[in-house]
Amino acid sequence: MQKASHRRTAPLRIAPRRIAPRRIVGALGTLGVLLALMLAGAGPASAHATLDSTDPRQNSVVATAPQAVTLTFSETVSLSSDSVRVLDPAGKAVDAGNPAHADGQGNTARVALNSGLANGTYTVAWRAVSEDSHPVGGAFTFSIGAPSDTSVSATALQGAKADGLVAALYGTGRTVAYAAFALLAGVAAFVLICWPAGATRRPVQRLLMTGWTALLASTVAVLMLRGPYERGSGIGKALDLSLVRATLDERIGTALAARLLLLAAGGIFLSLLVGQLGLPQRPAPAKAGEPDEHDEDAEAAELRELEQRAAERPQREARLGLGVAGLVLAVALAATWVGADHASVGIQVWLALPFGVLHLIAMALWLGGLASLLVGLREGVGAEVVDRFSKVAFGSVAVLVVTGIYQSWRGLGSWGALTGTEYGQLLLVKTGCVVVMLGVAWISRTWLTRLRSAPAEAAEVERAEVREPVDVAAHDGDPVRQAQLARQQAARASAGRDRGLTPTRAGLRRSVLVEALAAVAVLVVTTMLTNSPPGRVAGEIKAAGNAAPVAGGSAAAPQTEPGRTVELKLRYDTKGRTPNAKGTATVTLNPARTGPNEVKLALDGTDGKPVDVPEVQLAFTLPDRDLGPLPVALTPEGTGRWSGTAQLPLAGTWVVSVQIRSSDIDQTTPTQQFKVG
Repeated sequence: MQKASHRRTAPLRIAPRRIAPRRIVGALGTLGVLLALMLAGAGPASAHATLDSTDPRQNSVVATAPQAVTLTFSETVSLSSDSVRVLDPAGKAVDAGNPAHADGQGNTARVALNSGLANGTYTVAWRAVSEDSHPVGGAFTFSIGAPSDTSVSATALQGAKADGLVAALYGTGRTVAYAAFALLAGVAAFVLICWPAGATRRPVQRLLMTGWTALLASTVAVLMLRGPYERGSGIGKALDLSLVRATLDERIGTALAARLLLLAAGGIFLSLLVGQLGLPQRPAPAKAGEPDEHDEDAEAAELRELEQRAAERPQREARLGLGVAGLVLAVALAATWVGADHASVGIQVWLALPFGVLHLIAMALWLGGLASLLVGLREGVGAEVVDRFSKVAFGSVAVLVVTGIYQSWRGLGSWGALTGTEYGQLLLVKTGCVVVMLGVAWISRTWLTRLRSAPAEAAEVERAEVREPVDVAAHDGDPVRQAQLARQQAARASAGRDRGLTPTRAGLRRSVLVEALAAVAVLVVTTMLTNSPPGRVAGEIKAAGNAAPVAGGSAAAPQTEPGRTVELKLRYDTKGRTPNAKGTATVTLNPARTGPNEVKLALDGTDGKPVDVPEVQLAFTLPDRDLGPLPVALTPEGTGRWSGTAQLPLAGTWVVSVQIRSSDIDQTTPTQQFKVG
């Protein structure tokens, strides 16, 4: 009778399949359908509320004092007790406070004014929270009777923008929250998909706990800082419980509260993850009288393999259950960001919300997996673990590219916004960081290829991992020998870790570390992107600021005449600290008579050089006939230079006013008289 052979059958290797051309065509067709749906649903964006109109109008001159000031926005806004403030020329508040929505319309804000207001220029400073949970603010002026100088400065309008320290801490908290989510979700996914044995390692457990703790702390910090951030108050208001209650009534407050509840469930999930996967696998029990491992025949080996699989089945089932629970938690946590951010308002919300969730989860799988891989390489994981993560990272990058392209298209709206808006510039920086990450990831794949082809290094690591520990307890009677064996055990463990970092592994670990550092930069820029108005909205703001209707319909083209130019010089000082805060505004008109006139505006600093400002508006008023202000639509012609057409229908003493805003809140409106006819 022949003995069964002890030679094990080599594992079956499946050659990689080539992608059929029809599959490529199908993928391109699917992408085309997706782009068609995107374009079909395109419409006006509404993320970040913009100020559409005011009553009284910006820069207008009214004959009698109004009873209230009303602001109309592009979308629903949330108001606080000081969202709208009205200051007289001396900087004294003249509003009754506690603004409310006009006629129950959520996109308006109305505040009553005191009676008996004197003539002069009044400043309206406003601050509200748009539907996408981002605070917006600004200021404008109107005049009663006739324009006048105003002493309102940046100090008086400090509530129109967030406190510097509060804004910095709030932004830091949001960045930490993104990073913590990536660490928590990414490490858990790495353990479940790539390295189940990692649940037994202390460094991996510390990563999980660090992600959970950091996300909890940052969520609480953002919740406490949200009130002062919205209202432009100082850090001392962070502990004001009334502001916290007001925040909880908003959409972002609801999202933060839901995140805290989900983190409580996340703590239970982590305990189950470590408790189930962290248990050592029990070997299949040997039967009595069974031959030694070296003498067993093929039938006994097959029986032992079946028993081993039966012993591992509970762990596989536990991994499956934990994977489903972890996916549900990850999606729910990602929704607490997406549901209160740019994706929640604007065009194609039905598509932007799931794409936003996918983008965040893919980011977590990639970035959190990188942190896990750094620890795993130090702990001596095998090439198969790195290979599994490489496949997960490739899928994550594919999802990030598709969702990122859609989010960029949705946020920009035009190619010009890519370089002409802060949102577009930040998007370019983020794209550059991602390209760097992809380049380093390609280097990491090269190191992975070397690791697969280095069996000697892999065998050395495996021997270091399976080395039996020294039995220190067996020498209780000899304390000197016990101490010696303990030192040997510690040295052997350290040597095992050093052997785990072979040259190939060390190179792979360095490239992964650089990739992780680039990921930190991506997270920082992502936070800045979420706090910036999208390019579509920035274009709307610019258009709203520069384009104004001309009274009396469309203007006829002006006919200039040599020698008929009138030059007016208006000195201005916005009281700001920027170089463009002080200078001279030069307004020239030709032919300076009734009808259409060619107007040119030049802004020069104190050094006589042209300066640029965020916003400038030009208007003409005829006080004797109660006519105006008649705004002029200005066309930029270079730094500090604009041109346009002014319609002056009647002869008389006109007043030209130039509203100049040198920063978010520093502005002034110098005026000067001139005669026509």
